[in-house]
Amino acid sequence: MGRGRSKAKQTKVARDLKYSNQDMDLERLAKELHGEVKEDKGFDDDSSNDNYTTRN
Repeated sequence: MGRGRSKAKQTKVARDLKYSNQDMDLERLAKELHGEVKEDKGFDDDSSNDNYTTRN
């Protein structure tokens, strides 16, 4: 039980994606899928590593 609401939300999201008129850079997408685009790491935040402790 409870599947109806989540399925309805997924259907709504899928419909929004299908019918939305977004501008896409298809050439960049093709290059990315073929591995020709270097990943742009504009956000280098190492704060997530500060809370890491190793187990002994």
